Amino acid sequence: MTASASSPPTGASASDVSSTAPAARHAALDAWIDAHFDEQVRYLQALVRVPTDTPPGNNAPHAERTAELLAAMGLTAEQHPVPPAEVRGYGLESLTNLIVRRRFAEGGPVIALNAHGDVVPPGDGWTHDPYGGEVVDGRLYGRASAVSKSDFSTYTFALRALEALGAPLKGGVELHFTYDEEFGGELGPGWLLRQGLTKPDYLLAAGFSYQVVTAHNGCLQMEVTVHGKMAHAAIPDTGVDALHGAVTILNALYARNIEYRKVTSKVEGIKHPYLNVGRIEGGTNTNVVPGKVTLKLDRRMIPEEDPVVVEAEIRAVIADAAASFPGITVDIKRLLLARSLQPLPTNGPLVDALQRHGEAVFGEPIPTSGTPLYTDVRLYGEHGIPAAIYGAGPRTVLESHAKRADERVELQDLRRATKVVARTLFDLLSAD
Repeated sequence: MTASASSPPTGASASDVSSTAPAARHAALDAWIDAHFDEQVRYLQALVRVPTDTPPGNNAPHAERTAELLAAMGLTAEQHPVPPAEVRGYGLESLTNLIVRRRFAEGGPVIALNAHGDVVPPGDGWTHDPYGGEVVDGRLYGRASAVSKSDFSTYTFALRALEALGAPLKGGVELHFTYDEEFGGELGPGWLLRQGLTKPDYLLAAGFSYQVVTAHNGCLQMEVTVHGKMAHAAIPDTGVDALHGAVTILNALYARNIEYRKVTSKVEGIKHPYLNVGRIEGGTNTNVVPGKVTLKLDRRMIPEEDPVVVEAEIRAVIADAAASFPGITVDIKRLLLARSLQPLPTNGPLVDALQRHGEAVFGEPIPTSGTPLYTDVRLYGEHGIPAAIYGAGPRTVLESHAKRADERVELQDLRRATKVVARTLFDLLSAD
């Protein structure tokens, strides 16, 4: 029989637990998580089995299913649908954000736990059903199983374990389950913050369990459209080759990577800026001089860089290259500006607790680091909310197969990360 969200850990009454020392309470949290781990795995399987491919971004059905699953566990999820016009303008189809709020006694901090349900489409090469939630050899396979539906389950069951402990607590916990991280987070955490629906004292977001991430890169994405003049390939001199002009611009952009390698971040885990062109479209046929070519570029910014300066530099490089190729004109459109997450010293209590319990549960030191990824955690940081990134997963993104075939999460990592988060919540909210 499954215990309710408010029942005490196996073998202990609420009054017994409330009178024990912190070490015993940590052990009681661990025991509850162990006793309910099969249920936690089933919850994660149910989350994986509802696709959230983004694009197209039809993610409201997953939010509805998640709310149903949470209700069955005694957790009420507020559903906050983003207006359809905003969603469509963003390039998505439907989006509903969820907030679960648990309040304890007055006087303590409110800690938000954020994980995103959206994920890139599965692509080719899978040997397991990307929406099957299949468990094989201690791993659960499926798209978003590691990034970051795993932390829907980590954070949900950490909260349930905390409530089951029955110890006196101050403050509160909020679960923020959002669905647009792949598009930058502006309609997920950004929208919740702008609407005044939340303002926590700390933020913990989905990550990997072998390090606590306190900083990340920023990202500038731009669309560059090169206009030439179409012509028959038999008389190319009557046209202006937009692709040839685009190549000139590409060479100038990629040459900047040589200079970027000379700039080193002081944040552990982050190396240097870099630029990538991830998509090129253009031309109409093989026997036609291309009249228009579009490039989409991605410029990663280290925490020390100023996004305004970075964007101005990229625009200048493009303009100078275009000026060297007579006959072309260029339109530049910013697609995304995601600022970096800067380390905030006020996140110390959260980071210290995660490291302390991470070492206790995993049996090895848990370092802090930065990551070259960009995440929507930056949006909390921009509102002055001390943040850290920690959750279920292996040592690296590569090991998780995130955004690749056969994405997976190690169930042992899932179990242990849940314990670390539950212990951390207890330490920060303990009324003693």
